[in-house]
Amino acid sequence: MDETLINDKIDAYLDEHWDDIVADIDTLVRIPSVEELDKAAEGAPYGPGPREALTAALKMAERMGLETCDVEGHIGYADLPGGTDGQIGIIGHMDVVPAGPGWTFEPYEVTRKDGYLIGRGVIDDKGPSVVALHAVKFWKDLQDAGVAERFPYTVRFLFGANEETGMADVTYYRERYADPLFLFTPDAEFPVCYGEKGLYDGFVTAPCSPAGRIVELVGGVATNAVPGEAHAIVRADAADLPAAERITVTAEGEGLARIAGAGRNAHASTPEAGVSAIGVVVDYLLANGLCDDAERTFLGFEQRLIAHTDGSGLGIACEDEHFGPLTAVGGTVRTQDGCFVQSIDIRFPTAITADAITEKIRAAAEAAGCTYRTGREEEPFLMDPQSPVIQALLSAYNEATGENAETFTMGGGTYARHFSNAASFGPEKSWEKMPEWVGSMHGPDEGVSEQLLKDAFRIYALTLGKLMKLEF
Repeated sequence: MDETLINDKIDAYLDEHWDDIVADIDTLVRIPSVEELDKAAEGAPYGPGPREALTAALKMAERMGLETCDVEGHIGYADLPGGTDGQIGIIGHMDVVPAGPGWTFEPYEVTRKDGYLIGRGVIDDKGPSVVALHAVKFWKDLQDAGVAERFPYTVRFLFGANEETGMADVTYYRERYADPLFLFTPDAEFPVCYGEKGLYDGFVTAPCSPAGRIVELVGGVATNAVPGEAHAIVRADAADLPAAERITVTAEGEGLARIAGAGRNAHASTPEAGVSAIGVVVDYLLANGLCDDAERTFLGFEQRLIAHTDGSGLGIACEDEHFGPLTAVGGTVRTQDGCFVQSIDIRFPTAITADAITEKIRAAAEAAGCTYRTGREEEPFLMDPQSPVIQALLSAYNEATGENAETFTMGGGTYARHFSNAASFGPEKSWEKMPEWVGSMHGPDEGVSEQLLKDAFRIYALTLGKLMKLEF
């Protein structure tokens, strides 16, 4: 089909159906689809909320005339059949994180204000999923009207239900179905992400001494973030302790002082943007001798971990041409069962392996009198940025926006890394400034520009047309 005609048809679809698209987003946002494993049941493995949202999404696709299938409540899919069984896949997720405190708008409905949509999931990932699903419907309508030919490949839209807490939905699906020939997920940033760093975490445990100076050491709320708050309770007179930047000292009771540190939060993939509150407290404890010998050894390990976000303090610093440097974050520390437990989050390039990281950290931990256990270990996911599929996505983006953007990689993780041939593909544009009253994903007043979603629809519609011209 002529490119000018396609663009005219896209404009016409948006003019006619935009309010319908917003209504469909609202239908999903009204469902608090948060994981509740204690309420899991047959057909609802992640709880009633994800189950309800999955049902609503499948009904939406069925209403559009697509062929749907519910995969035991773990995931669902909707097909636009093509000339072959080979599939071009799209995957979004219907689950969300909890609303949490701080909202000034109702979290579980869509509020339209000044060209923005506000509500839990409007950008992560219900809004983008609905927009991408309508891009499939756009092509189905053209085929039904005889304006466009039937696609050579089947389009399969996958509706996930467990992205936020573990992606067990994709594991369940891939055990039963072959991967699409290529797949993208509208759950990241534009223009096109062709690779995701390896994901790694672990836990260092240091025994506490009943006779030690440190009674409690606590910091951070998430293992995958630079902590903004931390504190230690130590055996000392608060009146004798000096002032310091980012430190607040208060009496905690007779013979005890509370050392509170203030940092700046940042995601673990961009630790250079943050200031670790745990590091602030650790530095103060060491500078003022608020530790015994064993505690000093552990705090020295803490300092080497936290002060060097490239991993050089643990001997794991490295980089490659696609991902740049490794990042390392000590996101949380807790006092548990007479021990200090420090979490470690690492995002690593192809220049090192998970096994090598484990070996280095375990050696450093044992040298500090600690034990170490690993958690998640996922190797980097990397596509060829010059491959026809990645270039098709990039071409659609640049054509729709008039930009001359380039592909990129990131330190986060999406559904894409769990498939053999995939990419994460918008619709976020972190460089575009939003009004102060519009919140970010996972935060209160989560919001998205209606224009951004309209642009995403155009990009996804063009992308499907371009992918269908490729030979797989």
